[in-house]
Amino acid sequence: MEFVSSEVQGQLDRLVIESMSRGCVWGLRDAEGSWAVVASNQSSSINVMPFWSCQETAMLACSDAWCIYTPVAIDLEEFLDDWLPGMHADVLMVGVNWTLELEGVEMEPLDLLEEFESEMSG
Repeated sequence: MEFVSSEVQGQLDRLVIESMSRGCVWGLRDAEGSWAVVASNQSSSINVMPFWSCQETAMLACSDAWCIYTPVAIDLEEFLDDWLPGMHADVLMVGVNWTLELEGVEMEPLDLLEEFESEMSG
């Protein structure tokens, strides 16, 4: 599934706006406490950690090979202050509101942080 730029921006806007209204983002964690990470579609040397703006959408990804995961809320302030800078330092990309097929936008964590900061100040 190819995304046109408007779809990409739509997924990004949805993550930012819905997460701000809910006060959290959703990641996937297994029973051992490990977070879901997958190889990037853009570069084989980089991994991506996907996040969703709502629990229901994150739950859709928990099927087939990913049935070991459960959606877990991450406080938005913690996500912005700790997670995104830490992911940048660890050279991880962010997956933004991926589809059921685990496809979608991959972006640099500090670029996502900038999107949140722009929305908060604007």
